[in-house]
Amino acid sequence: MKCGIIGLPNVGKSTIFNCISNFKVPSYNFPFCTIKPNISSVKVPDKRLNKLKLIINPKKVVHAVLEILDIAGLVKGAHKGEGLGNQFLANIRETQVIIHVLRCFKDENIIHVEGNVNPIRDKEIIDLELQLKDIETLEKYIKKYNNDNNIIDLLKLILKNLNIGKNIRNIPLSNNEFKILNNNNIQLLTSKPIIYLCNTDKSNINIDLIKKLEEEKTPILILNAKSSNIDSNDVITKLINSIYFLLDVKTFFTVGKKEIRAWTIDKCCTALAASSVIHTEFKKCFIRAEIIHYDDFIKYGSYSKAKEVGKVYLEGKNYLIQDGDIIHFKHNA
Repeated sequence: MKCGIIGLPNVGKSTIFNCISNFKVPSYNFPFCTIKPNISSVKVPDKRLNKLKLIINPKKVVHAVLEILDIAGLVKGAHKGEGLGNQFLANIRETQVIIHVLRCFKDENIIHVEGNVNPIRDKEIIDLELQLKDIETLEKYIKKYNNDNNIIDLLKLILKNLNIGKNIRNIPLSNNEFKILNNNNIQLLTSKPIIYLCNTDKSNINIDLIKKLEEEKTPILILNAKSSNIDSNDVITKLINSIYFLLDVKTFFTVGKKEIRAWTIDKCCTALAASSVIHTEFKKCFIRAEIIHYDDFIKYGSYSKAKEVGKVYLEGKNYLIQDGDIIHFKHNA
């Protein structure tokens, strides 16, 4: 999974990236300090791995990882290429989730590209730039699919909403309609799930901003990126919990004396699909999945004891993986 940190220049994106990743990327007081996106792989905290480690005592424990991209600041006209906008918008297109950082703090020593601090206006600037880029993308696809009635009505509906200032994620599209977009590889920026991160102390938060953000029914985090009291683990945990909530993903485990590993999958992932996450060849030679749930493994303390009481199950390729399943895939590779 990839998550992109976006916002106007000088709102604290790189400072937050440093906090999450423990990197020390430049964070200077001028626009476009970041040009190419900084990338970090962050371990997904999961206390269940610690408990499994105590029981199994493996040689190593491997966490699921999340890639975080620190994307350069967008400005007015980004959709037309202003401020290297085309490059930065392409970086956003690579991600599954957006973290939109809004500057809510006042500091005369830190330049604001719009001249003053106004997070509601700043949000609207970014929204508009992403919407305009999506309009440009959709107009190209409408020409391409002009004779395909199965998709053209959907594209025109989305375009109509974009033209009145709505983000696609806030349009009530069905799962099937989103599937049509995905199947045709139509990647639209404002369809991506979003987390708003307000860069300020909780005591200084703009109430009108919070009310506006709450209308979108999406996670809102408040963080003073320059505070000396920031607990990076706490920040990471809150962000990842929000990302997992938005994407509605699950975790399964593979366990053994050599390694315990956590794997992230989509909510409707089958045993067959999950096997290919481990190795693409497993999908071709899948026989069955041997499954014990994490809670049962912890309760009985071992695979053999859980099996004695009937808590180990053999499932076929269409079994839907549950969060916390411990799986051993049987295959003939």
